[in-house]
Amino acid sequence: MASSWYRQQSTGCFFGPQGDTRWNQQRLQEKLSDFYHHELDIRDRQGVLDIIAKIRPNAIVHSAAQPSHDRAAAIPFADFDTNAVGTLNLLEAARQFCPESPFIQMSTNKVYGDRPNLISLEEQETRWDYADPTYANGIPESFSIDQSKHSLFGASKVAADVMVQEYGRYFGMPTCCLRGGCLTGPNHTGVELHGFLSYLVKCNLEGREYKIFGYQGKQVRDNIHSLDVARFMNAFIESPRVAEVYNIGGGKANSCSILEAFQLAEQFSGQKMRYTYLSENRVGDHICYYSDLSKMRTHYPNWNISISLKETVRQIVTAWQSRLASQLVSVASH
Repeated sequence: MASSWYRQQSTGCFFGPQGDTRWNQQRLQEKLSDFYHHELDIRDRQGVLDIIAKIRPNAIVHSAAQPSHDRAAAIPFADFDTNAVGTLNLLEAARQFCPESPFIQMSTNKVYGDRPNLISLEEQETRWDYADPTYANGIPESFSIDQSKHSLFGASKVAADVMVQEYGRYFGMPTCCLRGGCLTGPNHTGVELHGFLSYLVKCNLEGREYKIFGYQGKQVRDNIHSLDVARFMNAFIESPRVAEVYNIGGGKANSCSILEAFQLAEQFSGQKMRYTYLSENRVGDHICYYSDLSKMRTHYPNWNISISLKETVRQIVTAWQSRLASQLVSVASH
């Protein structure tokens, strides 16, 4: 297995020390004997060509990104060069040296911009939900990505998403875009601008105030455990298709609002959530979004969600408790 250093390094650069995921890279190197690590910036076109030519991987999972639509406005060139140009560099390297290898790109539901906000909604006690029965199961892949506000991050990811599809259709390569909702799990390093559930749990455990940005805290996201994401990637690699797109998320069953997430975190931590409310929502933010998983289940009937939202939150709480305790021990020893 080959891993790009760029994802590890840049997360810390984009979000500061709190967003650095180097600890996870070290964990993988220690636990997986067949894990090989290569320091590489995906914006380095020749470097990408050289490493793909050398390795000629059997499959490529592209998850390197600038992942925050808030941060993108402050770093537009770095955002586009990373998300759009970096993806093109990888695609062209794959076309030249391993065009038969499945290519999976982690896209985002932000490619739909704020169009989901045009769907008729129903306000409930703790959440917003779709009032239009057309979307009873969530947002399908046929939903339009046009005529909406995306944020600069959403726009750069649209460029990457369309390019991945085009390399599939034009060159017949086995590619797919996974338009993720909230992908999470116990090893997620959440920060305020990225990593909703992980950051929320960390705030809860540290007694830190969590900021709610608009919509009364009733905005809804679907959350999928990283294991279920990896299971779907494996299913695609074993039986690839050409130029496919999938909305990968937890679906309605694994969806929650911020207020509902507070309740789940409190249930497992035993600590009350501290928060402040800001009336202005984030630019291009969805009021309600959860994925329609019908296409994924049809194409890959042996795949389904295996870890519930409740169990996911429990694992995140346990993991953060362990990491925070380790940090205290480390500080004390110095």
